[in-house]
Amino acid sequence: MENTLILIIISIILISVTITYFNPSKEQNIEKPLKLSKVKYWAYQIQGIENPGVVEELSNSNYDMLVIEPTRTDWSCNDTKNFDTKRMVKHLKNSKASDKIHKKLVIAYVNIGEAEDWRWYWKWSKWQSFDTRPKNLPEYILVPDPDGWSGNFPVAYWDPEWKDTVIHGKNQDFSTDRDYESVIDEVIDDGFDGVYLDWVEGYENEAVIAEARKQGKDPELEMIKFITEIRDYAKSRDPDFVIIQQNGVGLCEGHPELFSIIDGISQEAIWYDGTAFDDWNDPKGYDVPTDPMLTNHYLDYLKMYQNAGVSVFNCEYALSYSDDAYEKSKNLGFIAYCTRRSLSNITTVPPF
Repeated sequence: MENTLILIIISIILISVTITYFNPSKEQNIEKPLKLSKVKYWAYQIQGIENPGVVEELSNSNYDMLVIEPTRTDWSCNDTKNFDTKRMVKHLKNSKASDKIHKKLVIAYVNIGEAEDWRWYWKWSKWQSFDTRPKNLPEYILVPDPDGWSGNFPVAYWDPEWKDTVIHGKNQDFSTDRDYESVIDEVIDDGFDGVYLDWVEGYENEAVIAEARKQGKDPELEMIKFITEIRDYAKSRDPDFVIIQQNGVGLCEGHPELFSIIDGISQEAIWYDGTAFDDWNDPKGYDVPTDPMLTNHYLDYLKMYQNAGVSVFNCEYALSYSDDAYEKSKNLGFIAYCTRRSLSNITTVPPF
């Protein structure tokens, strides 16, 4: 009887080991990042990534998705230019999401509607908003940023030169200082799971509209074409690549094809905004209520994205009102993140 019992126990152990060995799906699921539609918590940091301890803090965090600055394309100083983005992405992608089963999604912040004078591609004179326009700037760089972001310049994003910089990389000057030819190449080569496209709302900018009219272009259609080209190029290299649109919710008006081009949309400041951009501790960088009419404008359009099956995220610049923002977002099915306008640290008011 005792020998029979031992044999039964041994058989159970062997069956268990066999099932585990020949059915690796559970282990494989652990290795996969969450799908965008399953993300419950996300974080957004695009400044100070190179500072000591920041990557480890992001890695140890309880977020399912991280939207971060690629960093090594920032050539304003050696600390950023020589930053090991690839190693950072690998480390973050090996950290656990909130369910402790899946990996985090790691998404690259990319400004597609503006040129930034600290990036690798900027080889022209600097242009301060109060100075005369430098003569060596390409024509597709239009004006300084209307919101006061220093070093940012709205572009005619349909221009072949700008598209080559962002997407194709066929006509870029060779440089031994970089191993990528375009913005999207760098993002994919470094292992990011997707892109978070900023300044999609460029189609609403007065200077952009004027230039489009001058060239006989429709700025809305050109933005949709641009996003489509980014998507097609990226997915040709990585079929699972994720495309997230930031702001510009009205772009879908009369253009339902947009819903099939993007995987997600994120809207800033539906309920709370900030007017101070650079100083993390500036009290003007959060808790500024958004005009209710603008809030309703956002909500009307975001419902259309939801109905089309597009994941909806929002970034609220709120501290004292973070609980209110999280509650309102949850009630509408949005995935919210509350922080400060400077986006230079992980938030002190997480949603967990």
